[in-house]
Amino acid sequence: MYKLLLVDDEPEVTEGLMIEIDWKSCGFSEVRTAGNGKEAMELFEKMEPDVLITDISMPYMNGLELSEWARKMYPITRIVILSGYDEFEYAKQAIHLQVDAYVLKPFSAEQLTDTIVEVAKRMDEEREKRSNIALLEEHYRTSLPIVREKFLSSLITRKQLHKDISVKSAKYGLQLEGQGYVVSIIAVNHSENADESAEKSAYYSLASSTDLDLKLFSVCNIASEIWTRHELGKVFIHQDQVVLFTVSPLPDAVPIMEQTQDALKEILQSIEKFLRFPVMIGVGTFTRDIGSLKYAYEAAAVALDYRRILGNNLIICIDDMENRVHEKLLFDEWKEQNLIRTIKLGTEKELEEVIEGLFDEIARSQAPVHEYQHYLLEMVTALIKLTKVYDDETDDIFSGGWGILNQYQKLNSVQETKAWFGELCAKVRGRIASRRQHTYKQIVEDAVSYTKSHYHESDLSISKLCSQLHISAGYFSGLFKKELKMTFGAYLLQLRMEAAKELLRTTELKAFEIAEKIGFADPNYFSLSFKKYAGVSAKEYRSGLAEEK
Repeated sequence: MYKLLLVDDEPEVTEGLMIEIDWKSCGFSEVRTAGNGKEAMELFEKMEPDVLITDISMPYMNGLELSEWARKMYPITRIVILSGYDEFEYAKQAIHLQVDAYVLKPFSAEQLTDTIVEVAKRMDEEREKRSNIALLEEHYRTSLPIVREKFLSSLITRKQLHKDISVKSAKYGLQLEGQGYVVSIIAVNHSENADESAEKSAYYSLASSTDLDLKLFSVCNIASEIWTRHELGKVFIHQDQVVLFTVSPLPDAVPIMEQTQDALKEILQSIEKFLRFPVMIGVGTFTRDIGSLKYAYEAAAVALDYRRILGNNLIICIDDMENRVHEKLLFDEWKEQNLIRTIKLGTEKELEEVIEGLFDEIARSQAPVHEYQHYLLEMVTALIKLTKVYDDETDDIFSGGWGILNQYQKLNSVQETKAWFGELCAKVRGRIASRRQHTYKQIVEDAVSYTKSHYHESDLSISKLCSQLHISAGYFSGLFKKELKMTFGAYLLQLRMEAAKELLRTTELKAFEIAEKIGFADPNYFSLSFKKYAGVSAKEYRSGLAEEK
């Protein structure tokens, strides 16, 4: 069932339609009416209708203006335009606003019923389409291989959190849990000519083909079959390469590197025998951290660069070419951004997990002391820079630069250092939260103060106020409502109505004079708004005061 808002300045029209149309049988459980565009805007916020039916010609705000506002603020609401003017300009504007139906007056209840039934039918179809589990499951099943390959590619293109990798691996049915990892790359040299003996081979057409995609597919098939038989891990195509993950249940580098190279030799022999085109295989460094596959992949790519010296159809391990005693300990941009984002927006538990991950990497890398110290210094520097953005006074947290060094000198273990750094992060997080809350309250206090001083101005609006406060209207609206439990429009109306009551109690001013004093350019709209707010007209309100005396 859906919700509908009917807007027309002729009461006989709205009242008649409410009686003549069986709204519930048409699919609408809640139907409300409004007499003009401004009143409709207030109702929108309360009910968030699925369908808006509005007349075009109305006072204060016409139907096209209301529709334009609704399309911007509530984009999924369906719109039906009612008009007694069969003019091209109106139709053109309605088309521009992407309205769902355009009904000309005079119309019968049956005509409007047919229209809203059709609109409800379209909404039903869209809802059914979006919620058809069978279709979604089929789509997921057919797209899963592509999603898996995209996920595997993401592991070698960016650093990721362990928990995110575990969740996605389980979701996509990939077994990547292990104690050690190696990344290898098979690069196809598609510019080289195949061996001349391939002329007699059944694979000649493939060997001489310039279709790189076909070559990659063929190599991937051979590699996958051998890799699966050896139970080593996963094989996939990434850009113009075939990438192989070796996943080992053992943390020792020696056996996993031997198994990887044995399987790669078999793959190379099969490619030479059956496909007859040159390839190069690069093998990266061993790592115990699945989140560091990006660096292992980069090492394998460096190994491939040695083909310019050594030639093709070889397996090159980076450890044979370059002295790499340990994994490089780097506090890179991704780690810094992740730490800052968690301090600013994450929960206490999420911050603990990020810090745990940073120090786990220290333990895994077995880096020399100078790298460890540099890593920690960059972490602390990130905190100082973050605090400077929010507050120039950082000495009470960091005790100045020398204070930080003195504190560090007193630490005797990685565990103590981790606890010390965690306390620093918690202090920065608390400072930012405190400053943010103070800023929120100050913005709302400034807005209230400005509104109280300028509510009598007829052009006062949320846009004008936000311009004065140098803040976006979207951000301010949510902030104001959160602090005062009402929208800015409701607050401004309440302020004006209470001012009107005061003037009615203490002066002899006429209604139109009071309207002008409290910011209403239209006396009629003031009268309508006052009666809605107070429950009686301005005249009745004043008369009631006189009778009480």
